[in-house]
Amino acid sequence: MKIGVLALQGSFAEHIDSLKGLKIDCLPVRKADELDAVDGLILPGGESTTIGRLARLYGLDQKIKARAAEGMPVYGTCAGMILLAREISSGEPAHLGLMDITVTRNASGRQVDSYEVDLPVPPLGDKPFRAVFIRAPYVDRVGEGVQVLACVHDKPVFVRQGQFLASAFHPELTDDRRVHAYFAEMVEEFLGR
Repeated sequence: MKIGVLALQGSFAEHIDSLKGLKIDCLPVRKADELDAVDGLILPGGESTTIGRLARLYGLDQKIKARAAEGMPVYGTCAGMILLAREISSGEPAHLGLMDITVTRNASGRQVDSYEVDLPVPPLGDKPFRAVFIRAPYVDRVGEGVQVLACVHDKPVFVRQGQFLASAFHPELTDDRRVHAYFAEMVEEFLGR
């Protein structure tokens, strides 16, 4: 199993460190053909407009959609959640549009409004997950087939739809590897192991 991390902008190095901490083979993805070498993909936090623009420029957006159509799991954190969403509440065009969710960008406020919270996430076990929110989006609408895994103030912040996973928080900024392990299990399922 090899998991790719989109490495155009944002917290990709921290995701790679998290995967290496789990002894998972990983690859920074900067070119479309590198997607052929991975079994799952993480879209990191950062600036969604910049990441989306660079992905289009390098032809990565179409290649990600093609690999997703083959069943490849994709996990988006913060900006990555925005990239995955079918709709953005501000009316700006969707980037990849792979998940049937509507998100609001920067819903938790400005950088100075960033916060951490002990978040109950039943699929990760009984121990709460220390979730780091930095200018985080929230999910305003979930479509049919979207599972809500965790909420803050009644707003979904961790969701799954089949092979797609998205969180408004940054698990890569903690030492808790349970979210990355959960995504790795999704990739194992895809590979039929």
